[in-house]
Amino acid sequence: MLPLDGIRILDLTWYLPHTTILADFGAEVIKIEPPKRGDPARLAPPLIRGVSAYFVNAHRNKKSVTLNLRSDKGREIFYRLVKTADVVIESFRPDVTKRLGIDYDTLKNVNPRIIYVSVTGYGQAGPYRDLPGHDINYISIAGILGLTGPYRGPPVIPGVQIADYTACMLAAIAILIALRARDKTGKGQYIDISMAHGALWLLIPFTSEYFMTGKAPERGRHFLTGYYPFYNIYETSDGKYISIGCLEEHFWRNLCKALGREDLAGLQWDEEKREEVMKQLQEIFKTKTRDEWFKLLRDADVPIAPVYSLDEVFNDPQIQYRKVIEEVEHPEIGKVRVLRIPVEFSETPSRIRGPAPMLGQHTKEILKELGYSDREIEEFEKEGIV
Repeated sequence: MLPLDGIRILDLTWYLPHTTILADFGAEVIKIEPPKRGDPARLAPPLIRGVSAYFVNAHRNKKSVTLNLRSDKGREIFYRLVKTADVVIESFRPDVTKRLGIDYDTLKNVNPRIIYVSVTGYGQAGPYRDLPGHDINYISIAGILGLTGPYRGPPVIPGVQIADYTACMLAAIAILIALRARDKTGKGQYIDISMAHGALWLLIPFTSEYFMTGKAPERGRHFLTGYYPFYNIYETSDGKYISIGCLEEHFWRNLCKALGREDLAGLQWDEEKREEVMKQLQEIFKTKTRDEWFKLLRDADVPIAPVYSLDEVFNDPQIQYRKVIEEVEHPEIGKVRVLRIPVEFSETPSRIRGPAPMLGQHTKEILKELGYSDREIEEFEKEGIV
């Protein structure tokens, strides 16, 4: 038995896996998708025999129901489904759900215990509430993009979608908190998640400094962004890179000793000699390969890691030991590999029970459960309701 068995979530979000972590721990997640076209993430490249590799990984363990929420009959079906649900999560722009008649005020009258989560770029209120955006825009507003990049260089776009996936984690956490609160009060509630606000929350090291000093950190000048030699990236003799994270003094001393440069041990935070020390380390690290440095400095108790390309990640012995990959059988493309949830439970581990659903795969099953007959479902299909 999984810890979230019996929890039903109606997922109206597109693209992102807000509810995947909950599905992996037993929640029944029903993706509500428009008939015929479905979630646009189904078309995210690359497509393998017409199936999106991204969608397969991001939406396993879920069911798919197609439903035209712009129609009266479609909304009536949705209301009936809401009566059986614990959570509704959506990512429309503000006011769209109200126009559709599926907003929180409407649904709490259908089911007072419903937990309703809205995930938007900037939140439900404020001057940017209707502004369209994507991750690059949210991390811009939040200040992350302005802080990312080399000192005196331009901003650099991160390699992953920071605001998007932070919002996914926040949504999962919020749902769990709201479920616990409902256990105590018997009441559902409304949850407003802003992706820009979520991204800003990640800047605690920087905002703490700003709030206390009144001085905004410059791009590339914070000690966690490569300004100092003890926390930086270095090229090696084979054209690859290693990362050094010697924040603590004893780790910095370990590094200096391992490099045969104990004379540098007292210069960890030296502003005047910062660039000189950096250049000396750059020259030293170009004398061995990445993997040679990793072995040598790992044995010297130095915080070091090789900078991997993605095809190298899964050959790393620690990553292999964690068993981060699981295989699941997909009806169209056979066995596919997906990433497991990165949390290990001793008693109730996550479980991948099935692949991402085909569009509308579970529509008949769910509608029958709600009491609709085969004939009614057939009529819904003819009318484009499902």
